[in-house]
Amino acid sequence: MGVSRLWPALLALLILPVPGEPQEARISLPPGFTISVFASGFDRARFMAVDPRGTLLLSDPGAGKVLALPDADRDGRADGVVEVVGGLSRPHGLAFQDGRLLVGDADRVVRFRYDPATMKAGGPEVLIEGLPRGGNHPYKTVIVGPDRRLYVSIGSSCNVCEERDPRRAAIMRYNADGSGETLVATGVRNAVGIAFHPVTGKLWATINERDWRGDDVPPDYITEIVEGGFYGWPYCYVQGGKVHPDPEYTNPQACARTTRPTIEIQAHSAPIGLAFYTGRQFPEEYRGDLFVAIQGSWNRSVPTGYKLVRVRMKDGRPPGIEDFATGWLQGGRQYASLVDVVVGADGSLYLSDQGGGVVYRISYSPAR
Repeated sequence: MGVSRLWPALLALLILPVPGEPQEARISLPPGFTISVFASGFDRARFMAVDPRGTLLLSDPGAGKVLALPDADRDGRADGVVEVVGGLSRPHGLAFQDGRLLVGDADRVVRFRYDPATMKAGGPEVLIEGLPRGGNHPYKTVIVGPDRRLYVSIGSSCNVCEERDPRRAAIMRYNADGSGETLVATGVRNAVGIAFHPVTGKLWATINERDWRGDDVPPDYITEIVEGGFYGWPYCYVQGGKVHPDPEYTNPQACARTTRPTIEIQAHSAPIGLAFYTGRQFPEEYRGDLFVAIQGSWNRSVPTGYKLVRVRMKDGRPPGIEDFATGWLQGGRQYASLVDVVVGADGSLYLSDQGGGVVYRISYSPAR
């Protein structure tokens, strides 16, 4: 059984909610912030996007569906669940361009006509096909850049190996019609989350590094992507700002040209979704900061992660990183498998938990 098929079973064993205790009751946040369940009952709550009318959409690859979670009465909880489109293989990344919905599926990117009034999608058009399918990292994330081109991240097929397909462990770029395939960055083992800085226009990504090298080796990282950069996998990794060869796949020439990441974080933390805060609900000091969902990893003797972190940004650069929402890891026990974070139309943050099949809403209200 491959890791991609085994992981859901591991989650079911590791994430054991306490009967009768609300998950959000154990979560710690800065003063003025509150967390609540926005929607629940999903097979695998993965990536999200906000449609042109402000409705939150969610990919559920376990069910093969994209779902809409309307909140017409604006009470902070979804009124219900609307199936936007079904029958997909493994939908993951979601994005909008010119009112049309883009979905990163198992081996393709599909574009749909989308009606925000009915929250239904139709008229599928395959923009990009023949992407590498399956493997340890089967999901495809797609976003639209400020240049109106499509950016697609594709994870490696394995933990550590030499890939035959150069699009593996890479971030790709395409024209809006799916043509013009270009490698943007390589050697990124699994860049699950990708996002553009709203001011600088620079691409950022979260990278899950290799397993089975020890509890603290190598660091995962959050980084601004350098065009044409090679980030080391599988031949080497960066720790403490220094390039280290992989014990099995070392290649001195490759290591010599490795691009160093912007922020190293604890090994096996598994950073996934990321979002720059562009809303106006939170205090002004949060605007432009980067929020990252840290999923947590099974490949460590002492668990780490299981939280939402804030990366402070100043002039497009990160002077610091700090915990923002914690409490899903207590006493070595995990209560969630956090995946994605997006800024809602109301300025709240929405956070998906694939382990619990839940979408949380984090809002701010100043003390009275």
